[in-house]
Amino acid sequence: MGRQRFIPSTALVTGASGGIGMQTVIQLAAAGTRVAACMRNPDASRILTEAAHTAGVDAGRFIRCLRMDVTSQEQIMEAVSRAEEWLGEGIELLVNNAGHAVGGFLEDVPPVLWREQLETNVVAVAAVTQAVLPGMRARGSGKILNVGSISGRIGFPGFGPYAASKFALEGLSESLRHELRPFGIHVVLLEAGAYQTGIWSKGMASASAPPHSAYREQFEQVMAYVKRSAEAAPEAAEAARQIVQITSLKHPKLRYPIGPGVKPTLLGKALLPWRIFEAVVARRLYR
Repeated sequence: MGRQRFIPSTALVTGASGGIGMQTVIQLAAAGTRVAACMRNPDASRILTEAAHTAGVDAGRFIRCLRMDVTSQEQIMEAVSRAEEWLGEGIELLVNNAGHAVGGFLEDVPPVLWREQLETNVVAVAAVTQAVLPGMRARGSGKILNVGSISGRIGFPGFGPYAASKFALEGLSESLRHELRPFGIHVVLLEAGAYQTGIWSKGMASASAPPHSAYREQFEQVMAYVKRSAEAAPEAAEAARQIVQITSLKHPKLRYPIGPGVKPTLLGKALLPWRIFEAVVARRLYR
């Protein structure tokens, strides 16, 4: 990515209370971007502010923490309005990072959890984007980066609800890219692998296979794989660094796969016959 850089002057980041979201806020601010950092729990703003100060960022000047539960239309509209008022010149970059993970095998996951997964990871992205778009269209420019996952390209067992939401985000982002191109607005989709974000430790902590589940043995093996991946994963700051690089490009691509092993895995799915790829996945997960 050794091309000319155009650092956005203003940004709004959702899910900024930790992980990739928090690190993205800090690194954007360090680059000179004024950032509206949106989070469901305002109490987490202290942690973000302290982390920013530790990184040498003037949080008072470059960061404004705002309350936003991305599943609340009222909070979305209020936060976007306050962000636009504080930023003055509008929101140049939107990073849709907020999300969570529901784990489990399909037969064991109740419908209410499926609905919550899709509401947070898909519908909320559309809702926040809708709130920001009028300002971007009026200016005739802007960038929207949706934080997706390799699970939006490959459906692993035990990841069904999460994969469904990220596959949906792939389609949403691709359609939106076409829709906004005439207005000078670029849509970018990050296809991230495992990073130390806590999303799976939180999501899988609440996941379980019932004692009578036909999938209990497979579920436990998937949990062991998730644990191994989390322990070997790079810091969230590395993903944030790449987000800052990508969003500073004048003409970014639609998709950016990032993270250890992501590109080879996607290439394997694209080139290998399905029966071989399927066997590779099974060997990786079921040891």
